Amino acid sequence: MTTYVLATDSVDASARICDYLHERLAADDTVHAVNSKRGGDETTAEEIRFGEDALNVVASRLGAAATVETHQFVRGNAPAADVLECAEEVEADEVLIAVRHRTPAGKALFGSVAQTILLEAERPVVSVPRE
Repeated sequence: MTTYVLATDSVDASARICDYLHERLAADDTVHAVNSKRGGDETTAEEIRFGEDALNVVASRLGAAATVETHQFVRGNAPAADVLECAEEVEADEVLIAVRHRTPAGKALFGSVAQTILLEAERPVVSVPRE
């Protein structure tokens, strides 16, 4: 039995991670799909809906192969903090993230949830390319 935490911020990220994970899943595995938004003035209703769509992709693609639980957090935390906290709470064996190539300027201006997860996780992290 393996417990995964899958961090997603889009339908595309969910699809890429599901493609990777589908062949690895066993019936007794559990996948916790996490979408996190800061909330308040920093998050629109449309962004919440996009997060729900991303979680629905995971549930529909992997639900027949393993137990899937979806979590959408909108509680003022940084997304990386929510993902890492969930991984600790469920004692995840592995954290899965989708990454895309960004320019150095893009990383400096906008930060990187994936980078924070990679640097701060106390569990194995698998990065799946988006492109």
